[in-house]
Amino acid sequence: MPEAYSNNIFLVGLMGSGKTTIGRLLARRLGKRFVDSDHAIEARTGASIPWIFEIEGEGSFRRREAEMIRELTAQDGIVLATGGGAILDPASRALLAERGTVVYLRASIGSILQRTAHDKNRPLLQTADPRRKLEQLLAQREPLYREIAHLVIDTGRPNVQSMVQTILEQLDALEAGRARRAKAASMTHPEHNAAQLASQLVLNVDLGDRSYPISIGPGLLADPAALVRHVGGNKAAIVTNTTVAPLYLEGVAAPLRAAGKEVVEIVLPDGEEHKGWGSLMAIFDALLANKCDRKTTLVALGGGVIGDLTGFAAASYMRGVPFVQIPTTLLAQVDSSVGGKTGINHPLGKNMIGAFYQPRAVLADTATLDTLPPRELAAGLAEVIKHGAILDGEFFDWIEANIARLVAREPDALAYAIARSCEIKADVVRKDEREGGLRAVLNFGHTFGHAIEAGLGYGAWLHGEAVGCGMVMAADLSRRLGLIDDASCARLRALVAAAGLPVVAPDLGQARWIELMEVDKKNEGGAIKFILLKPLGSPSIASVPQDLLQATLAAGIVQDEQR
Repeated sequence: MPEAYSNNIFLVGLMGSGKTTIGRLLARRLGKRFVDSDHAIEARTGASIPWIFEIEGEGSFRRREAEMIRELTAQDGIVLATGGGAILDPASRALLAERGTVVYLRASIGSILQRTAHDKNRPLLQTADPRRKLEQLLAQREPLYREIAHLVIDTGRPNVQSMVQTILEQLDALEAGRARRAKAASMTHPEHNAAQLASQLVLNVDLGDRSYPISIGPGLLADPAALVRHVGGNKAAIVTNTTVAPLYLEGVAAPLRAAGKEVVEIVLPDGEEHKGWGSLMAIFDALLANKCDRKTTLVALGGGVIGDLTGFAAASYMRGVPFVQIPTTLLAQVDSSVGGKTGINHPLGKNMIGAFYQPRAVLADTATLDTLPPRELAAGLAEVIKHGAILDGEFFDWIEANIARLVAREPDALAYAIARSCEIKADVVRKDEREGGLRAVLNFGHTFGHAIEAGLGYGAWLHGEAVGCGMVMAADLSRRLGLIDDASCARLRALVAAAGLPVVAPDLGQARWIELMEVDKKNEGGAIKFILLKPLGSPSIASVPQDLLQATLAAGIVQDEQR
């Protein structure tokens, strides 16, 4: 994507995504002139958009629209709200990408339907099935929006002021990134810089006054303001581990110190086996020894273990202090850093002691995945596969088609996998923050997986490895119940294997397997609850007959002996 002129801001997105409302406020905050391309066409023709559609047809309107985009993008210092279909014209897309910073305002179909339910000035929605029409438009246009977007902002959050502030912060970060790249280009080989121009994505986890942004993209840790803006007090405590600290601790701490913050560094041992009381007490000891007060912000710098520990410490210390997630593993970026689940393990069960406590922000710098060992990358892919398998069949299809690219760490493929996973999880968390029902489906593969981790001893298998194998077993159980066919079961098993994850379970003994699965947060009345597929791409929650469970356990273990 070409670098954008910083003087112009171009808003793109489907009708009803908030381009006009956000654009007016954004222009006011930036001291720029606001223009709406649809309003400009109406002013020039003296006719409304619906009238032009009805009398002249959509083709004529699109020609008028392309001409208007050509004129408006030649101006300077504007915030332009484009029509939803303006990007259909290739020349208009090129002009938008070249002459301004393009911000894609992404809204869910449900949100758009709410906003446009009584709006008769949307000619494309005057159909018997507006939802179906929007789904078709989104499938056609989203690739084009993303093609030219420098920033992608999710507009699911109802507070417009908050969304505008998020856009302003991301524009600042984008401009800082351009300055860094320009400086680097003068000192290094310019051909190496093209790959670093990837868009940053900002999603919002919409939870009312506990809402927070998820920033995804390369180079976030190199932006001094990215973390500082989320640290309100004069002190921050960075919690990390012995593996991550040498790589990123100084780079995260330095901007905080430069901003006048006192920084406490807490470095814990690495590994799932250390996700317990000892590490939690070590965090509390350091906080108390350094006289950290309620305005201290905790920063979780690491993978899922560090994120869970730090979040639980933040929820508990002085009955709650703010914290920020900086996930450095794929598993943490696509799953554990989002949603506010925090906690520690107990010898009798994984994550059995903890709290729901939301972070102030999540900063997922995809460049940290460059230093991730292959085994850790595969563990993260398990959670990516999980999101497709239970809630998005089309995403599952995409993962199948692109698994080699993901394993090879192709930046574009990883960026999309992370973004889509976070979108799926953020939507589930918005609907069911405290796992009263829907959120439980995110535990697909986890009932078996947690049993593997506890049975072998925490740390013997990575969490993602256990979940990957657990998904294969859950798919087998779904097949035995008649919820999916043999082909779907085989597809999931093949994809898990292609990601480099184990597909054969360890032999814990059937009695031990069942004993471990009986200690699970989803269980009710002593019955083991499983997240199953019905069909692939949709979840089902159910207890199962003992004989079918035993058959799945036997099949998952015996296969290894037959090889």
